[in-house]
Amino acid sequence: MNKQDILDLLKTIHYPGFNRDIVSFGMVKDVLIENDSIGVLLNITSQNEKKKQKVIKLVERKLSDLFKSISVKLTSDTDQQTPPVKSQHNESVIPILENVDHVLAIASGKGGVGKSTIAANLACAIAQQGKKVGLLDLDIYGPSMPIVLGINEQPLMTENKKLIPLEKFGMKIMSFGFISGNDTPVIWRGPLVSRMTEQFFRDVEWGELDVMILDLPPGTGDIQLTLTQKLQISGAII
Repeated sequence: MNKQDILDLLKTIHYPGFNRDIVSFGMVKDVLIENDSIGVLLNITSQNEKKKQKVIKLVERKLSDLFKSISVKLTSDTDQQTPPVKSQHNESVIPILENVDHVLAIASGKGGVGKSTIAANLACAIAQQGKKVGLLDLDIYGPSMPIVLGINEQPLMTENKKLIPLEKFGMKIMSFGFISGNDTPVIWRGPLVSRMTEQFFRDVEWGELDVMILDLPPGTGDIQLTLTQKLQISGAII
């Protein structure tokens, strides 16, 4: 049995929650076969550890009748390029959005080009397919999602002081406009912007999501830098 035979076999394994297999998703990075031993290298961009472990078990089960020794390991495209992010206390930064499978950023070089409209419609379309979707408006200088979606409410808080996202069209939604009021002008500097951005991830009760859509502010700045440092982005639309 060669590498292609193994890939064909792994094509029968669907990624949890999707009708697409792990090979066509590009998650199988390498297969090494030596006598009755096999090693499979997976690259799963999801931040949901439960689903990662489920895929590993599915691969092991699929190969258990063919090999005596099976090694399935996870890797990342950035493993050899980016060192782990450390805090001031030299400890690994606590991961955020662990229960979100895929994070998709919607960005543009300038404002007024329909970025928020695309983000809202894309989120609605994915939600209509039965997926659990979150839509986060990160344009804290001029949030437009309350207007785009016709929402004029303020989010409630849990006993643990976490914000509860508003829900509409079958998706969870959060925007700075829900908190500050959409007509309130905001002038913030870098450190405050980064801190507020991270709070939208850590201090909002998102729950388990298949996809989170991020509506970014125009251009490049503190919010975009915070995202690249704190999140593993699955993809982006520019």
